[in-house]
Amino acid sequence: MESSIFKYIRRYSLRQQIWIVIVSGASFPFLYLFYELPKRIVNDAILSDPERFPVELFGLELGHFTFLFALCGVFLILVVINQGFKYYINLFKGLTGERMLRRLRFDLYSRVLRFPLPTFRNMSQGEIIPMITAEVEPLGGFIGDAYAQPAFQGGQLLVIIAFLFVANPIMAGAAVALYPLQVYVIPKLQRRVNLLGKERVRLVRKLSDRIGETVQGVQEVHVHDTSRLERADFSIRLGEIFEVRYKIYRQKFVIKFINNFIQQLGPFFFYSLGGFLVISESLDIGTLLASIAAHKDLAAPWKQLLNYYQISADSRIKYENVVSQFEPAGMHDSSLQDTEPEQITPLTGEVATFNLTLNDDQDVPVVDGVNLKFSLDQSVAVVGAGGPGRDNLMLLLARLLDPHGGRVTVGGQDTIGLPEAITGRRMSFVGSAGYVFAATIASNLYYGLKHRQIGPNPDDEAATEHKQKTAESLRSGNSTDDFFGDWVDLAGAGLANTAELDRKAFRVLDLVEFRDDVYRFGLRGTFDPGKEPERAEAIMKAREALRVRAKADPGIAALIETFDRTKYNANATMAENLLFGNAIGDVFKMDRLAENDYVRSVLKKAGLTDTILQVGFQVAATMIELFADLPPDHEIFQQFSFISADELSEFQAILSRADKDHPETLSSDDRSKLLSLPFLIIPARHRLGLITDDLQAQILKAREIFAADLPDDLRAAVEFYEPDRYISAANIQDNILFGKISHGEAHAADNVGQLISEVIRDLSLSDEIVRVGLDYHVGVGGARLTPAQRQKLVLARSLIKQPDLLLISEGLNTLDAAAQSRIMENLLEEYDGRALVWSLQRPELAEAFDRVIVMEGGKVKEQGTFAELKGAGNLLAGLVAERVA
Repeated sequence: MESSIFKYIRRYSLRQQIWIVIVSGASFPFLYLFYELPKRIVNDAILSDPERFPVELFGLELGHFTFLFALCGVFLILVVINQGFKYYINLFKGLTGERMLRRLRFDLYSRVLRFPLPTFRNMSQGEIIPMITAEVEPLGGFIGDAYAQPAFQGGQLLVIIAFLFVANPIMAGAAVALYPLQVYVIPKLQRRVNLLGKERVRLVRKLSDRIGETVQGVQEVHVHDTSRLERADFSIRLGEIFEVRYKIYRQKFVIKFINNFIQQLGPFFFYSLGGFLVISESLDIGTLLASIAAHKDLAAPWKQLLNYYQISADSRIKYENVVSQFEPAGMHDSSLQDTEPEQITPLTGEVATFNLTLNDDQDVPVVDGVNLKFSLDQSVAVVGAGGPGRDNLMLLLARLLDPHGGRVTVGGQDTIGLPEAITGRRMSFVGSAGYVFAATIASNLYYGLKHRQIGPNPDDEAATEHKQKTAESLRSGNSTDDFFGDWVDLAGAGLANTAELDRKAFRVLDLVEFRDDVYRFGLRGTFDPGKEPERAEAIMKAREALRVRAKADPGIAALIETFDRTKYNANATMAENLLFGNAIGDVFKMDRLAENDYVRSVLKKAGLTDTILQVGFQVAATMIELFADLPPDHEIFQQFSFISADELSEFQAILSRADKDHPETLSSDDRSKLLSLPFLIIPARHRLGLITDDLQAQILKAREIFAADLPDDLRAAVEFYEPDRYISAANIQDNILFGKISHGEAHAADNVGQLISEVIRDLSLSDEIVRVGLDYHVGVGGARLTPAQRQKLVLARSLIKQPDLLLISEGLNTLDAAAQSRIMENLLEEYDGRALVWSLQRPELAEAFDRVIVMEGGKVKEQGTFAELKGAGNLLAGLVAERVA
């Protein structure tokens, strides 16, 4: 990138900067007239002798008042013209600045994508993120002002000074006599501020880095009780920033004091010297008044120019600081990412290394003079004692690290010069720390197929909107690709259509034993039946099949209490029974249903308010009696209490001041709390005997009132249960079940789950459930997945693009030994005839591979077949013996 911000500005916005300067220059004649005209109004109209009228103006004869108003009209026109110039200049500056800020952020982000991996060992995301976001934010405003501000404000200043000197040179000279002193003193003071600003930026970056480190390591803080240590460290860092910022404030206010003091000397000279000249009749009053007004306006451009100087110095430092961090040693050339070969053919031949060397930060070799060779149709195991050698060798082979010496060739081509279009499509690497993005399983699975945009967004309206924005992206130097377009490169993965992609996805999920997990996610997933009517119809067939089974087998029927509009479901809460549907949005919150105004009106109409309030009294009294002496984390408390430990004392207070026989004496808040409790009761589970048959019958009547009287504006907030309709707000499992699992039946949940699986299998719906599971959102960094699931997903992502060379470096170390062995067998069979290189923790597993490479101390000590190396005296034999022992 350009070494200075002004070079960057000139390279990408020179034409815009020149245009702003031209427009600024065009505004100056109108500005001069704006200051000249008030003098004419005062001298030639207001104070003029009435006898000289009428006068001629633009060929028209004007009387005294007409002449006055004509000049005032011209003044108003000049006001509009000057403000129009300011509006246009400011708008154009803002547009230019925002485009350049967008470009700068894009350039910085693009450079992050080209950083060599070792850079991230010394630079954390806590440093990178604020540099791209917060630190460069002020640069956008400065870029727009870079040339326009000194041109426009400087021009205004010169126009005003010229006007003052034309009016009276002596008075003007006195008014601006101290400006040269400011020009000399202010830069010296500003340099100190700049140095302090640079230090502040450095300290804030370190603070951000420390915050990020604390967030990532917060578990260790809790484990080792080091919160006071962390707070002490944070306090010191805040103190250092405080001291620097305080020094900056002191310097800035000294500068401000000098500026304001010198600025206020102007009126002193005008009132004293100007007054003397008027009294001595050497100056007319109109000129004095116009000069005072002009000098008043002189402060604004002068202040803007001084402010510009400060911002310019600050922006220069910010830009240089940021750019210096985005030029790490060994950064890859952009051509490696931008080059798109006309044809990408499969890799063939051999992988070979020649005296391959990699040093650590202390310049100690961790991969030392490695020479090896294997065919791209072989499986290779890399084993060895502990140390970084194996892992780093795998990264070198994957072209994720650049060697300090030697080279790696694939098919006779040096990998250093290969574009990512080849290494990223025909090769793949799976490490122990593979990253899962905050998206769906499908987005992560197909991530390795999204090299370039293949087609437009299927949504025509969205595609058209993107095309309209393309021109602006070009002006800002951004990508013109549509992120929401079709990116999945089916042809690159050897697939003809999306149906083959589905089959391939299911295949790789089976290979890494991740399909069952995705299936379970699918059962808990939802979809829009309006967009997927065939899928909804298939799930409805599963519901019917389960119903038929339950009807034919009393044992199955006992496991499920189906939803029936005419019956109270004893395995559901009172809230669920009242709504008899799924709440959509936050209008009807099931845990706070009694607080809803419409629900209260339904209870009142059904005559249930006092009854439910009485039940609330009894529930609260029972909970207090049963759980008052239990610790908050007691198992029974957690399972059966409707009142949290924090709320227990609050309900005790409510009961102590409540009159059970006169509920109307309760406050509105107390009534709401007590009314809410019965809505949480599940009769079959809690068995409190409070939801009597009579109360259940009343709730059924209230259910009918709720549905019949539901206002139109609330109908979208609830989806009622219908036996022949898919419930869009419920997950697939609940749609198939269409009821509640019976409490009290032994192993009911497990048995029902097995039944649902059988129904899905009989109807061949498993693939459809997995498709829904692929839409499961994995959370930030895959936080909603287990470590084992994350590693399986990362491995599947590499497999689906069918690379010619797959390198795995402890990519399954979170799985148990049996699972690792099964998946390894699957991949060896899948990769028969292609290159699979696996760095193994368990050397005995190397027997299944065509070749074995044994490393020690960063050097290759042995290589050959397992049979050749397993003999006594060989290093491999010793490693296997150690594991067996």
